[in-house]
Amino acid sequence: MNNLFTGKLTRLVAADPEKLGELVAKWSRDSEFYQLFDSDPTLPRNAKRAQEHFRERAEKDRGGNFHFLVQSLQDERIIGEGGLFDAFSPHHNAWLAIGIGERELWGKGYGTDAVNILLRFAFQELNLHRVNLGTFEYNARAIRAYEKIGFVHEGKWRQSMRRDGKRWDNYFMAILRRDWEAKQNG
Repeated sequence: MNNLFTGKLTRLVAADPEKLGELVAKWSRDSEFYQLFDSDPTLPRNAKRAQEHFRERAEKDRGGNFHFLVQSLQDERIIGEGGLFDAFSPHHNAWLAIGIGERELWGKGYGTDAVNILLRFAFQELNLHRVNLGTFEYNARAIRAYEKIGFVHEGKWRQSMRRDGKRWDNYFMAILRRDWEAKQNG
């Protein structure tokens, strides 16, 4: 039996508010990362405020939220963050979020590997039926990766975002447990 939290390139580790705050402050200086990761306005973040935010969020968590740091197996460096949220819905669904903050690792399979670990956790450990995600029309690299994993386009909010003087759609994608299992066995 494999370690549930370890993939081929990455491992999921506990989301420590102190470490996450420092990393968010560092990664927020890369405006492209934040525009790919979040719909909030792109601003440099303060490490101390980010730490306080993550600490408060952890204390108020009502359960069903599983936030992780993404660690590279090669050098054990924290390279991103991700998680499953609202996983204890009565319908056995959750929302997935992932971001690789270390730019030199983009496009090298680290995000895909971390998503695969999150899906294994979702379907095998949490016994979920479905995992949803949202992404932005301009994030073509992420869309291709999600499609390759088995996520299906299910809808969009047309022109709901404004970035770089243009209007963009928000895409919604999902993967069902049976589809994920078929991909694992096929």
